[in-house]
Amino acid sequence: MSQRRIPKALTIAGSDSGGGAGIQADLKTFSALGVYGTTVITSVTAQNTLGVTAIHDLPPEMVRAQIRVVVEDIGADAAKTGMLSNSAIISAVAEEIGRYRIPLVVDPVMKAKTGASLLRDDAVETLIRRLIPLAKVVTPNVPEAETIAGMRITSVEDAERAAERIASLGAEAVIVKGGHLEGDRAVDVLYVDGTLTRYEAERIESKCTHGTGCTFSAALTAYLAKGFDVAEAVGRAKEFVSKAIRYGLEVGSGVGSVNPMAWLYDESEKYRVISELLKAVRVLESSPHAHKLVPETQMNLVMALPHASSIQDVAGFPGRIVKVGDRVRAVSCPEFGASRHVANAVLTAMKFNPEIRSAMNVRLSEELLKVCKKLGFAVSYYDRSEEPPEIREVEGATIPWGTRVAIERFGAVPDVIYHRGGWGKEPMATVFGRTPLEVVEKALSVASRLVEVQRAT
Repeated sequence: MSQRRIPKALTIAGSDSGGGAGIQADLKTFSALGVYGTTVITSVTAQNTLGVTAIHDLPPEMVRAQIRVVVEDIGADAAKTGMLSNSAIISAVAEEIGRYRIPLVVDPVMKAKTGASLLRDDAVETLIRRLIPLAKVVTPNVPEAETIAGMRITSVEDAERAAERIASLGAEAVIVKGGHLEGDRAVDVLYVDGTLTRYEAERIESKCTHGTGCTFSAALTAYLAKGFDVAEAVGRAKEFVSKAIRYGLEVGSGVGSVNPMAWLYDESEKYRVISELLKAVRVLESSPHAHKLVPETQMNLVMALPHASSIQDVAGFPGRIVKVGDRVRAVSCPEFGASRHVANAVLTAMKFNPEIRSAMNVRLSEELLKVCKKLGFAVSYYDRSEEPPEIREVEGATIPWGTRVAIERFGAVPDVIYHRGGWGKEPMATVFGRTPLEVVEKALSVASRLVEVQRAT
């Protein structure tokens, strides 16, 4: 019986006793991306979120021996370097990587996030002369790129010139990370095969940035080990590290760590999200009163992943949930990215309360609002006529704006947010909850009471 082939990645780096960077961050990243990780420890550091207090470099022959025994038995589809603190270690790594011809990502680590030096000044030249020519990809941040390229970098255009200079040293590709540059967007620059490509992402303000560079280069290495080309591997690695930063871990009293496992948590949660939606929609479809809730534009029920940041992280029903006689039916099975309006409402609500991950839109009426209040539901609203012009001009910006206004008006995420419509816009209410079943149960309790009121009159 043949075994399923497992992608393998090797990290050659220092050990971070605080667990946020180095070997520890690399292994977490490899595991999150389904790659088997092996290690070569070059230095042992005593550090925490406040700084590095001691460094012990391993003998070069010990570094060399670790590479040999791992590669000759387990192998490596790709490797990366991190902290290589002195010339002797860099030379040993270069000789062994050259011997085995492993695709190599060079992360030219020079300083820790707290400012401690991790590369001796006299070792920079060895890094440039011995290791960079062996690299498939080099991943410097702006200060590192300035040192290697010998130039100041104050703009994206400077970063592009630096990437070309570093590539001229022998590397196949160079990605200059733009986190240190000014601007609302974080722009990384890739130079490969004579072509420059920019990768833009939202700049995430976070106190938890320890391990950012290690996590990015480890993700890039993992994707290369899985067979992706450089350009696609860079794009995927940038997406991975953005999520790791966004959901960083506030550990210790200094600089917190990025969270490489955030990606894995969301991936493992996808099946449960779909299952929760299917369970809830069956309850909705079996109700004799649910059709009372369906608006002219039809209905959708959504649930977001724990670390959702875009509509692609929110599952809903393509084609929506429609009225069929005196029942409702989901047109199709739930998919991620299938909702825009309700998904945007949930994404906004999660910024105020991450536990509120589900919502459903329903038809608005005065009777519905009265019933919601009688049932004790928290209700808030927004007025589309108050929408600022700069919001109105941006496609899809109304619902995030309105949801935020309604939440801020109430002081928390309410059970129901409504608006009375506008020019060409149907009045609508949105029911929020932690799970799809909770949302459906809230909505059906309203529908049942509406039927009672109508019968009484």
